[in-house]
Amino acid sequence: MVTSTTLTTLFRPVGPEELALIEQSGWKRFPPRLPEQPIFYPVTNEEYAIQIARDWNVPASGSGFVTRFSLPAVYLEKYEIQNVGGPIHNELWVPAEDLEEFNDHIVGSIEVTKSFYA
Repeated sequence: MVTSTTLTTLFRPVGPEELALIEQSGWKRFPPRLPEQPIFYPVTNEEYAIQIARDWNVPASGSGFVTRFSLPAVYLEKYEIQNVGGPIHNELWVPAEDLEEFNDHIVGSIEVTKSFYA
């Protein structure tokens, strides 16, 4: 019997330091959150991720990157989508203590889809 798993694609805007840690993981994992970061928040669409990478990460660190990755939709059902502004500003709020398990559910590799520089 063959079972099909429906995947959900998410996006995560990152700066150069987080990107280096993702690369060190073999493009498989996001790094643990810092103490002042209680939530890991991937976003649900690339347009929003581009806004953050270009408009926040570049001024803060000189460059910004959009990453794309997929997880089983059934796993993600436990996280509510949070709207934090306009119609495209949807995020999943993953508690920092769930990030290792979240990383374990990533299917395939984390890919960089866009890069922005000062």
